[in-house]
Amino acid sequence: MANYLAQFQTIKSSCDRLIIAVEDVSDLWPSVKEGFEERLPLKKALLSNKTRNTVNVENLSAEFILTTDSRLRSRFSQELSVFWFREPYATVVLVTCEDLDEFKTILKPRLKLIVQNDEREWFIVFVSKAHPNNDQATKMAKKIYARLQVDFNSKKRERCCKLDLQGPDANFWEDLDSKIVESIRNSLDRRIQFYEEEIRKLTEQRFMPVWSFCNFFILKESLAFMFEMAHLFEDALREYDELELCYLETVHTSKQRDFGGLEHADDQAALLNPGFKPLTQVVQDDSFREFEFRQYLFAYQSKLLFKLFRAVEVASRGYSFIINFSKTLALYENFLPFCFREVWVITACLAIIKSTASHFDGSHATADGKEFFRLQGDLYSLSRVKFMRLAYLIGYGVEMERSPVNSASLSMLPWPKPAVWPLVPPDASADMVHQSSSRGKHFNIERKPLPLEPSLLLREANRRRASLSVGNASELFDGRWGLDGHLQFSPAGKVHANIMSRTLSGPANSENSSLSFDRPMRLWEIHVAAEHALKRTISDPDLLKSISSLPDFEKKYMELTKGAADNYHQSWWKRHGVVLDGEIGALCLKHGNYDLAAKSYEKVCALYAGEGWQDLLAEVLPNLAECQKILNDQAGYLSSCVRLLSLDNGLFSTKERQVFQSEVVRLAHGEMKHPVPLDVSSLITFSGNPGPPLELCDGDPGTLAVTVWSGFPDDIALESLSLTLMSTFSTDEGVKDIKSSDAPVLKPGHNLILLELPPQKPGSYVLGVLTGQIGQLRFRSHSFSKGGPPDSDDFMSYEKPTRPVLKVHKPRPLVDITAAASSTLLINEVQWVGLVVSPMNYSLKGAILHIDTGPGLIIEESHMIEMEHYRKATDHVVNCSGLNIVKEDACSSEVCEKLLLENGQLAFPDWAGDMDTVLWLPVRAIDNMLARGTSSVNPSRHSVVDGMRMIALKLQFGVFHNQIFERHPFHVSTHVVDKCNDGTLLLQVIIYSQVKASLKLCDAWLDLQPGFVHVGKGDGRPTSSFFPFVVSPSSRAAILFVICVGNISRTDETEVVKTDSILNIKYGIEGDRAVGAHMPVNIKPEGKNELLFKIALALQRPVLDPCLAVGFLPFTFDCLRVGQLVDMKWRLERLKDPEEIQSFLSKDELLYEIDANPENWMIAGRKRGHISLAATQGSRVVITVSCLPLVSGYVRPPQLGLPGVAESNISCNPAGPHLVCVLPPTLSSSFCKMKNLKNLVERELESSFDFYATIIIFLIVKDLIDFFSLKNRFS
Repeated sequence: MANYLAQFQTIKSSCDRLIIAVEDVSDLWPSVKEGFEERLPLKKALLSNKTRNTVNVENLSAEFILTTDSRLRSRFSQELSVFWFREPYATVVLVTCEDLDEFKTILKPRLKLIVQNDEREWFIVFVSKAHPNNDQATKMAKKIYARLQVDFNSKKRERCCKLDLQGPDANFWEDLDSKIVESIRNSLDRRIQFYEEEIRKLTEQRFMPVWSFCNFFILKESLAFMFEMAHLFEDALREYDELELCYLETVHTSKQRDFGGLEHADDQAALLNPGFKPLTQVVQDDSFREFEFRQYLFAYQSKLLFKLFRAVEVASRGYSFIINFSKTLALYENFLPFCFREVWVITACLAIIKSTASHFDGSHATADGKEFFRLQGDLYSLSRVKFMRLAYLIGYGVEMERSPVNSASLSMLPWPKPAVWPLVPPDASADMVHQSSSRGKHFNIERKPLPLEPSLLLREANRRRASLSVGNASELFDGRWGLDGHLQFSPAGKVHANIMSRTLSGPANSENSSLSFDRPMRLWEIHVAAEHALKRTISDPDLLKSISSLPDFEKKYMELTKGAADNYHQSWWKRHGVVLDGEIGALCLKHGNYDLAAKSYEKVCALYAGEGWQDLLAEVLPNLAECQKILNDQAGYLSSCVRLLSLDNGLFSTKERQVFQSEVVRLAHGEMKHPVPLDVSSLITFSGNPGPPLELCDGDPGTLAVTVWSGFPDDIALESLSLTLMSTFSTDEGVKDIKSSDAPVLKPGHNLILLELPPQKPGSYVLGVLTGQIGQLRFRSHSFSKGGPPDSDDFMSYEKPTRPVLKVHKPRPLVDITAAASSTLLINEVQWVGLVVSPMNYSLKGAILHIDTGPGLIIEESHMIEMEHYRKATDHVVNCSGLNIVKEDACSSEVCEKLLLENGQLAFPDWAGDMDTVLWLPVRAIDNMLARGTSSVNPSRHSVVDGMRMIALKLQFGVFHNQIFERHPFHVSTHVVDKCNDGTLLLQVIIYSQVKASLKLCDAWLDLQPGFVHVGKGDGRPTSSFFPFVVSPSSRAAILFVICVGNISRTDETEVVKTDSILNIKYGIEGDRAVGAHMPVNIKPEGKNELLFKIALALQRPVLDPCLAVGFLPFTFDCLRVGQLVDMKWRLERLKDPEEIQSFLSKDELLYEIDANPENWMIAGRKRGHISLAATQGSRVVITVSCLPLVSGYVRPPQLGLPGVAESNISCNPAGPHLVCVLPPTLSSSFCKMKNLKNLVERELESSFDFYATIIIFLIVKDLIDFFSLKNRFS
């Protein structure tokens, strides 16, 4: 079977669609060819795949070929079994006949002969030429077609269809498509089964010596190719995947064969070109060469994936294939041309990139789109790294940026491993290569360059030469090249540029033939030899041109780097794109494109800073600063210098850091014209001092100590420094700014800064933002921490949540002044008021107390003010200025002194400066208004400021206010205990004691207002005489009076309202001023003088009986119905004579109003009006209103209201119902019995076969007529 490989490839190239054979029996094909071919490709085809699942295929390609065509000539049976995929999948037999005898004698036997082959799927198309107007011909055509159907159709399948050339043919074409698809499906199923059986047989013989992979490949690919022609691409792809796995297993287990790759142009990957070499050229014994065959399989896999619109999978498979196949190439590197592996990887990546980019049409925002661009970026990066390795071999290494990404990529990439390193060719005498020095970094930064090679190229190249050692290093480098292949730095730190000629002239040429035997190769000889070897290896003209000169190399390098970066930016791996932007920036910086270089470096620095990669940031940030300086971007350059200073100290030397600082100072004080804001949070940090926060009282200034850490290597002078404080509880306070009084100088490390703190509002404060100015530089810091060890000078704590540095207590006096015991005073009596003065962490020596009494309060200057030691010994622990002070009483013995008040000022004696004292002031509260009592039914609400008296006290350290509240000795309320049947009232007067002293009640009497009179006693005394009795402090007592309502004339109505009753109480007081209650100052203890207390009581005449009676009269009938008018009646009666009631109720005209829900009731008449009612007692009147119920059910009836009369004066007798029942409306008396109606309809319908019956039924509901139509059809 392997002998048919060439023929198999030829058939594949010429057959790309399914074949439908046309057996033209009656020479009809020219007349129907156009119509048949218009049906191709088949719009929809339902086929079965390898797993017998149904697959819907659209636009199935096919081709009609006559059986007389040379392409369908007969073949041998063995050949048919191998190439069965190219055989027709359906056979269309075109016949026509106009005579029945001809059909029987000629046409039918011929058709039997044609369709006797069981392996073919066939059907017959009978073409009728009869004109529609020719009835005889048309009938004859129908008879012949009917006989054709009888002879060739079966129960399971119809094999005949009819085409009328002169008539309509719409149904025929659909029938034709279905029969073609059915034939293709059956042929495909049969051939799949055949190929599977053959493949199974070969698979069972895999481990036998006679087994041939070529035979297995032809069968397997024939099946895959058949699937591809049938548009079953998933099944075809599965066959190629299985074929690849089988081949890899065969390669690893069979005998060693040639790998391939030694022919011209093999360095150009053919991953997407399956026809780059005929398989007959790569066949070897019973298999294929691995190099060409694996690329062949991948090419067909990619082709199928593109047809499935899966460009992402092509890129994914392509990247994996390139990586794995590159490892395979490494195994055969000794036999392949120099750097064949690197060149093949570059061309393979570029081919995959180009092909997949042209086929990908997905959205960038989808997951597939991002994954596709990620794969494109990986392919670009892989080709970029391989390209850099080739450039390094030919001497362009010094032109490459020694960045971290380049170093990481190239230092892990091994050198090529040829069997023998190539030698310098004899014709290389005219070659010149420019070896330029590496560009020095800005700020004269001296850093060891990062390596771009896994090992020393010089040693590796000479080790690959037979029977040679490295030799003397000075001889190899010619005294000017370092061991890493680059120029050594001079002691002064400067790099010398060298132009080295690689001209082989004079003695060198004469010795070239014996160079491999005389001495090791020098570095420049290695580069020349590698370049000439690469020129022999590379066959791609574009790639060859890219390494021919330095500009071409940089152009290709920029193209690959930019392609990788752009694709990464559109993928998930945006950070990879940012890193490669740095490589683009390096090349732009080299060629003077500083603007683009700065933009690229800014993105890279932002990434490194955000991730905390300071080592990488230290490599890139100086380049950004150089670009900004050249572009005269002062703000950006200043920011870069500050960021360089903010990096770890170990990344730069002290000298370099001093250069950074000098640049900052130079710009801030010299070149900057306008102030520039800058965030230096990573360079200058700050925190509060350890320990408890500073505590202050409200209104007190203070000094806040803040630790500021400076990352500058030297001292730096600041023009100003300020700090913000933020409240932790209240957001309304905003941010408060405190400034340093002098211009501080920050030293490296810790600095203690003292800030003058003005008075702050109460609350807890944390540090906010540190701001300052250096020349024209305005910097700010947000207190970020440094990452040093805790015991180092670089460490600063960073707590979360931030620890408060200041606490301001709520407002309180420096001296606590409180009342000694009670603040209640007796009106118009001189009493002692005690004020306890307690110093709180403040000495009162020499203090002057200013006393000023407010309105209604005077100090009796005839009496001396007494000051004594406060008896209650207490310890005060106060912290108002950050210090805890414990104060105890200065002396244990009682000290008392009388002081004189002069012009409202009182001088404190020295002994009272550090102890709690009490001042006794003779005070008189003045009030000429009479107190008023309250009722327990309607108690009055007392305000806090009622009767308040003020004493203003002032010390020289601050202003403080102390409020003294005064009240009468009693508070009185009234309560009507009982209402007797004879009209008398029991009035209870409750007396509340308001002082802490015992009150002795000697007598009490009540002067009643007009309209009330006492019952029994006429002197107004209470019913029982328990006087005198004692009321304990803060307790209450009750007195009972019996009164009744008296007559009052109409002329006295106004006077009754304005007059109150007066309660008079004679009492005495017993107490001590030390406990808060005592006798007035001018009453001597031995005296029997009594005090008189008066209070006004407001009594209101009660309403004993209602004045009017409203009664609901019952309905005249039993039930209410919807839509039926009903009369609602209410009876209104006067119950009292006009002399006994109020004037506004004695009028003969009253206002009434009907309240009804409009959704339930309709009022027929006026809802509101006046009605006349005689003023005599017992007069009556009836109010009638007509209403119409609107809804049925239990509803609330309308209500009668009297807007001008209070409810207390109205008696409902008899009371109205809460709900009334409303029935639905009555129906009409016209009804149709359903039984009679049914019989009538049945009789009418039986009398007619096709009858329309319409019956109109009249139903009267709610006084309305509804029409219903009934229309039925019976057949």
